[in-house]
Amino acid sequence: ILCLAKALGGGVMPIGATIATEEVFSVLFDNPFLHTTTFGGNPLACAAALATINVLLEQNLPAQAEQKGDMLLDGFRQLAREYPDLVQEARGKGMLMAIEFVDNEIGYNFASEMFRQRVLVAGTLNNAKTIRIEPPLTLTIEQCELVIKAARKALAAMRVSVEEA
Repeated sequence: ILCLAKALGGGVMPIGATIATEEVFSVLFDNPFLHTTTFGGNPLACAAALATINVLLEQNLPAQAEQKGDMLLDGFRQLAREYPDLVQEARGKGMLMAIEFVDNEIGYNFASEMFRQRVLVAGTLNNAKTIRIEPPLTLTIEQCELVIKAARKALAAMRVSVEEA
């Protein structure tokens, strides 16, 4: 069973979907009340979802996400090797990555430094030790390079502030 939402509406319409084999869904066939919704089948939301699927296919965004994600992750892993006093690990798949720092304070400072450079990253729930990098699938190669450059600059600034303390 695969559950989809958020991005399925192209960032403009709320929609969700559940995908499964006919065998899995067959348990729902006998009871029509198991698959009713208040807003199910909204034409505008469905049109947005179809347009999103078409863009994903026409622009081959899954393959681009793999290529650009690998580029970003390679850059983050290189930074982890350069800054082992700050970074424990960089990991990810496609355009969803995480950098794990040695403690919450360093992760928070990294997120703050990235924000100053106009790169939005996020903590993981209320944990600043692990910072998520989750750019859009439409990120360009040039923008990937800018993100890595910003991360390098942020880590360098953090190391200087740690050394000065």
